Amino acid sequence: MRIAMWSGPRNLSTAMMYAFGARDDFNVMDEPFYAPYLATSGADHPMADRIIEVHETDPDIVGQSCMQDGVPHLYMKHMPHHMLPGFPMGWADDCINIHLIRHPARVIASYAAKREAPTLEDIGFVQQAELYQKSGGIIIDSTDIRARPEVMLRALCSEIGLSFDPAMLSWPSGPREQDGIWAEHWYNAVHGSTGIDGAEGPLPDVPSALQPVLDAAMPYYQGLYERRLSP
Repeated sequence: MRIAMWSGPRNLSTAMMYAFGARDDFNVMDEPFYAPYLATSGADHPMADRIIEVHETDPDIVGQSCMQDGVPHLYMKHMPHHMLPGFPMGWADDCINIHLIRHPARVIASYAAKREAPTLEDIGFVQQAELYQKSGGIIIDSTDIRARPEVMLRALCSEIGLSFDPAMLSWPSGPREQDGIWAEHWYNAVHGSTGIDGAEGPLPDVPSALQPVLDAAMPYYQGLYERRLSP
């Protein structure tokens, strides 16, 4: 089994990677197309030069790496906006595609704390909706997962024909060998965790300057949310 987990940034995506990585029967890959995306787009991201230096930047080579076998399974954390025109997608044809979503207000507030004001392009909702329309898959909302981690992880495993493993609910704190080098900037919260955090509180306030981004993202999020997996 090869799983392609698609999400925008700040979506519980690293915690989900750690949950699957805690299983003995999975290998994991952390955003393998991030370096090709940065090298091709020239996007001004934190640590961009180091990411390009350390990680493979050829999208075709990365695509081939996404065809590898797991032990016996492979979990890949991907972001739709990393898949620029011309990047290979054939590797995903026989993957189980899962779309992890989160309310845009939460995404924007979390992203803005780590990098200056995000654009609609940065948070990936348009690209994720387009990918879902093209390839389909299973949709799961991070708020549902945080509210009931075991229930939702069991439901997801059942949906994809995988036995649930209680190891998915906890892990040792600290970084992982599979983390991309960008972990030192983005992953401090999950590195301090030992499992999926509890239920989220009220939606955060979004600064007025970012309200247009929220307004633009909401229809894409809502369209995905209506199709989400529920236990």
